[in-house]
Amino acid sequence: MKPRTVVVAGASGFIGTYFTRRFLDEGWQVRTVGRDAPADAQWNDDGAITKVVNGADLLVNLAGRSVNCRYDERHRREILDSRVLTTRALGRAVAGCAEPPGTWINSSTGTIYRHAEDHPQSEASGELGSGFSVDVARAWEDELAAADVPGTRRVPLRIAIVLGAGGVMSPLRNLARLGLGGHMGPGTQKFSWIHVEDLFRLVLFVHGHGELRGPVNAATPYPVDNRELMSLVRQSMGVPFGIPTPSWLLEAGAVLIRTQTELVLKSRWVEPGKLLDAGFAFEYATLTGALNEIAQGKR
Repeated sequence: MKPRTVVVAGASGFIGTYFTRRFLDEGWQVRTVGRDAPADAQWNDDGAITKVVNGADLLVNLAGRSVNCRYDERHRREILDSRVLTTRALGRAVAGCAEPPGTWINSSTGTIYRHAEDHPQSEASGELGSGFSVDVARAWEDELAAADVPGTRRVPLRIAIVLGAGGVMSPLRNLARLGLGGHMGPGTQKFSWIHVEDLFRLVLFVHGHGELRGPVNAATPYPVDNRELMSLVRQSMGVPFGIPTPSWLLEAGAVLIRTQTELVLKSRWVEPGKLLDAGFAFEYATLTGALNEIAQGKR
């Protein structure tokens, strides 16, 4: 039997590295697109990308510059281009394929929804927000929708904060280790998240469920607020206390370490309505279980 083939674009990051390993574990043939020489195709070579994508069963695009920076003009352009231009390049590649992939799953972000502390934001009833991050998410999804690839099902994944042995967990664990792992700002802001293994599993699930179309929210159904998040991070590390950080101090500190307070102060309450309706079961549904697994270094 012909092995299943997946193309992972943006394979060198935290999520891409994990996905590549897991696809190989599951017996898939993996091809990659990225900036670096080890990739099977680089972003500046349309012909190579088309060759890599042709004949694949599944295309997963995870490309995008980190948003953990100050949003000055240069960084804004890099953040936008790293999402929109890579998606555009993949659209050209898929359009040029003799055997295009049946499914194209493209990263988007749960940040597309407004700051929400009143009720969750599902695909059906969620309200889009405003500001730079939302503008990027809209442009990202618009680029995917604009691709002229009628034979390929396209699904933007509105991904919440991804937890695993890397990514956002590193700075949170470092803060807790230093005794600074108290709540941030008011502590009431919602923290929607997903374990990296469940993100991988739901990509396979979406690929196997052709009825899933349009945006799909990728988040556990059990978000927490920031106060509970930091408490659980401390517990998973055996740290008994953490000093809270008021919003004004976060603003000052964000300038010093060149990041944005939006990353911790925006209330993201993302509800995975489509996944739950389709019967997807989360392996790491609660934050306690996810953090304990990460602390033990199993994944």
